[in-house]
Formats: sequence, C-alpha cells, structure tokens
Amino acid sequence: MDDVATDELDPEFAAVLRDGRVADLPPWHSMSVAEARRVEDEAFSAGDGPPVERVDDRRIDGPAGDVPVRIYWPEPPSENAGDPFPALIFCHGGGWVLGTLDSADDLCREFATRVGAVVISVDYRLAPEHPFPAAVEDAWTALEWTRDESDSLGIDPDRIGVAGTSAGGGLAAAVALRARDRELSLAIQVLCYPILDRNLETPSYREHADAQLLSRADMAWFWDRYLDETADAGDPLAAPLRADSLAGCPPAVIATAGHDVLRSEGVAYADRLQSASVETRHCHYPSLAHGFLSLADEVSRAGTAMGELTSAVEKALL
Repeated sequence: MDDVATDELDPEFAAVLRDGRVADLPPWHSMSVAEARRVEDEAFSAGDGPPVERVDDRRIDGPAGDVPVRIYWPEPPSENAGDPFPALIFCHGGGWVLGTLDSADDLCREFATRVGAVVISVDYRLAPEHPFPAAVEDAWTALEWTRDESDSLGIDPDRIGVAGTSAGGGLAAAVALRARDRELSLAIQVLCYPILDRNLETPSYREHADAQLLSRADMAWFWDRYLDETADAGDPLAAPLRADSLAGCPPAVIATAGHDVLRSEGVAYADRLQSASVETRHCHYPSLAHGFLSLADEVSRAGTAMGELTSAVEKALL
C-alpha cells in the first residue's frame, strides 16, 4: 500500500489536545454506547458555524421510517441570484455509532457558506441498534429525495454531490459507488478522513494506534458495532476500498491527515481512483490529526485546510 510522509504534529493542534475542549475525552471504546453519545454530543455540538440564509429541519420517507434531514441554504450570490444552487448530501462522522445533526451543524454551515451549495445533512440510523446497511440506505434515500425535490429546493439536479467526514466519508464513498452502479450521475464525492476498510494493520494504524481522538481500539469498537454477525466486512458498501473497480466513479476530493489511523486507507483510495482515471484532488495534511475540520477555529493550519478543501469543492461544482 502506498503511503505519505508524516510531519511533527502541529503545535496548535497538540495544544488543543492537551488543554482544549477535547483534552479530557475518554477513549471511545472505554465507554458504553449511551455514554459515548453523550460525551460526543457535549464535545462537538457547541461550535458556532457561520450564518446562512436559511435552515430547515425536515423528515423524509425512508426504508424503515422517517429519515430526519437538516437543509442549509447559503446566501445567494449577488450575480445570478436566481440560479439554482449545487448541493451536497452530507453524512456526519462518529463511527456509525455516534453523531447527530447538531454535531455536524458547524461543518455543514462552513460547506454551505464557503462552497455556495445547499447542504442536506442526514441523521442516518446509528449502530448497534441499526447495523450496516441501515446508514447507507438512509444516505441513499436522502440523495434520491434531493434529486426528486431539486426544483422545490432550488437545486441544480446536475450538480449534486455527496460528502462526509470519517464514517460519513465512508458512507459518501458507498453512495458514490452505488450511484455509479445504478448509472446515476453525481457531480462530486468529498471524503474527509474517511473510513474505507476494516484492515486495522495498515502503516497508519501501526504508527498511530494510540492516537488521542481516534485510536486503533476505538476503530475496532466501532466496526464491531457497525457490522453484525450477518454482515460481510468485504462488502464494498461497508468497506469501499474493497470494491473490485473504482472506474466510473464521480470526481473526488479526498482529505487525509498525517496523524490519523485512517490515513493509509484514504491515501490508497485516492491512488486507486486516480489509477482508474477518476478526476481526484487529494489534499494531505502531514501535521494534522483525525477530525481536524472540527477544530478549524482553534488550529490555524486546520482553518487553512478548511479553506483549501472547500475551494476545491467549489471549483469542482462550478
């Protein structure tokens, strides 16, 4: 597996880990599911993202009941104010076990404002109550609904993409694979430090096994709750890196961090997409760690990365 170099951890990032709001987070695998959800909600739902034109909470018909979504409309541009917006279906992180619409609120506001896109955030069903493929099905439902309702939402149906962080990045990749297989065109897939495989023996897993925000033991805990005894860890919708081919997938923007157990699989996915002649922008940040977009206001290098990523997405959608 090809990989990339890792720099020393960014000093501001190190200070946040030592003294900031995430300094005292217990390891995810050391908690019960209920406790981990409470801790995640307290740690990541307090951020304030930029103002947007409008936010609307809705519930859409899903495969097992309603799927809650939160829709963010950006301020319309001064020129071409009446034109439809591009859109991103956004899936939050949290190892498929944690995360809410609130915990992703600041990131969704950032993407809506910086990209100039309508962002549809999906409150997909969580494991272990709802193991794979429930989250994939809910994300797919949100994509189909957005396409069907594009006129009423003010969205250009030819400029719809998928995006996500961590587990949500893996879900976005899975939806992109399904869209390819069903001949449904997507404008972009935005995969931010995504979970793409259950292989816990990659170079980055070995190097950063005890990382503070996401460790090897944490990822084992998440995978054990996401896949029940009937699930196949090699199913590409669970582990997109296991897909036989990535040819024909939508253009990609992929972000990886040097100090992240998920780095190696993100790098491998970017390499495979490029080898399959898929237009791919790989943004690698050697001095940052997992979850850096959520710390963009506290770590200047992470703030710069946010700007670079959203600029790449904006250009792709335009």
